[in-house]
Amino acid sequence: MSSTVIVGTDGSDLALAAARQGLSLLRPASLVMVVTVVFGLDPSLAYDGSGHAGPSMTESEMLDQRERARGEGQEIVERAVADLAGVVEPTTLDTLVLEGGAGPALCELAQELSAAAIVVGSRGRGGLKRALLGSVSDHVVRHAGCPVLVVNGS
Repeated sequence: MSSTVIVGTDGSDLALAAARQGLSLLRPASLVMVVTVVFGLDPSLAYDGSGHAGPSMTESEMLDQRERARGEGQEIVERAVADLAGVVEPTTLDTLVLEGGAGPALCELAQELSAAAIVVGSRGRGGLKRALLGSVSDHVVRHAGCPVLVVNGS
């Protein structure tokens, strides 16, 4: 069985605290993959096949925006790795920036890596707010093919 643990982070203090607490509860992993997910851009923003008003941005603008988002994502995971230095052996840490919806992306990655667990934080929103705003942790708990440790930050 894999001993890879995926730590999902959005760079917030809550997510960093969740990562520290979660990893302190789990047995040592051979690999801790620190992951953030940036929104993927809809290609139709730059390519309009409908013949209507035209695209919202040029292809180069879209690529620039995508690279900025990926760069911000890389900064987020690097900050998380620095924050986790005292909790996890540095040689077991790796980073990854994914694009898309955070919940589905974390679940897909866990399946690809045969992860032993996923660690995510939760803001502890009530049912109505969660229903309206969505919840990454809720999605991961319901769809991951491995154990999920949700650390409540409320």
